[in-house]
Amino acid sequence: MAECASEISDTARPVEAKVEVLDECESIWKQIEECQSKLMLLGRETLLPSDAKLSLLMLQWKALKVDVHQWQARSPEVISTNPDVLLELGKEELQKVKNDLEMVLSTIQSKNKRLEEDLKSLKTRELNELKNKLLKLETYKKELLSALGEFLDEHFPPPEEGENIKKKNSSAETAVELIALQEILEVLINTIMTTPHEPYITINQSFWPPYVELLLRYGVALRHPEDPNRIRLQAYHN
Repeated sequence: MAECASEISDTARPVEAKVEVLDECESIWKQIEECQSKLMLLGRETLLPSDAKLSLLMLQWKALKVDVHQWQARSPEVISTNPDVLLELGKEELQKVKNDLEMVLSTIQSKNKRLEEDLKSLKTRELNELKNKLLKLETYKKELLSALGEFLDEHFPPPEEGENIKKKNSSAETAVELIALQEILEVLINTIMTTPHEPYITINQSFWPPYVELLLRYGVALRHPEDPNRIRLQAYHN
């Protein structure tokens, strides 16, 4: 029975607290209405002589000034000292703060999600653009090499068989097959593209000397400063 009475008492406390708050609010509202009534009466004094009206206005101004000072000097009053009332008010304020924080959190999460989607879309678009550029460059490279091959085949044909160099061995003489100028250029281009930090290639016996001299004379290729048997493509992009 004692536990039941305690539960009923705990349940009734918030109701009593709310009733007490409503009573205090009604009391404050009545005070406000009384102040408004006094102000309305003061505003109806329009038929007095000018001097008397001025004196009355001065008195009213002084009275209002005193009231203002009194209100400024007063400390904020607590609505109620009832712990149950304060507890209910505290709960309401905490719930408002909680709702505001949840709203802010939801907004931030929504913005973060939108930013992540925009970033993902941006990365995908940039990746696709980069792939397209690489494909275009690869296509352009093939077109250039094809045009270069046609030009070299027409103006710089491969060395004839009679010009092949014979290499003497201890056992027999073997002919070294000379490669075309296009092949020399392709080796130079591939080397500088794949290993730009080490772009030199070694001149072997398959390189026809007149073609090597042609590349060096017109600045297409450069010799190694310490090894004349090594050449590299001129770095036109520098």
